[in-house]
Amino acid sequence: MRTAADFADWVAARTVEELNEPFTFVIDTDGALRLAPRRSEHVACASGDRVLGAGEVSFCTDAGRWTVNEVSNQSTGYCPDVASWPAVANALDQADLDHPDYLTHAAVFRRCLTCQEHNIVREDHFVCVFCDADLPGRWNVDPNASRPDGP
Repeated sequence: MRTAADFADWVAARTVEELNEPFTFVIDTDGALRLAPRRSEHVACASGDRVLGAGEVSFCTDAGRWTVNEVSNQSTGYCPDVASWPAVANALDQADLDHPDYLTHAAVFRRCLTCQEHNIVREDHFVCVFCDADLPGRWNVDPNASRPDGP
């Protein structure tokens, strides 16, 4: 979705039941918002391509206008950094959707350098739940991104 009209067409085709649940979303590398039913995989929603952001989003109406109620970066397929928020906000702006100024649920993902498992960091406890190794302070899930402790 690149415009308000795109979103209006999409939301008009949804059932009440669908709209009562969050949706899976990705922001493709062109900055467009892609939406799929909640139980969809993010990687499938993105057709296997790289993304600028991913997570879950829910919508509600406010004074007859669709708005984003909640938005997260919760995607175990992409494990996006919280720094993906500007790309998400830009895509929501393009679709003319009012939204919070931040992720309403921000997940902190890290890849363990020892066992290579993906972790969700909880309560600022940067320790791998699989092998007890310390986790990097910087996001490092994408193997093509810069090193976790430098450029």
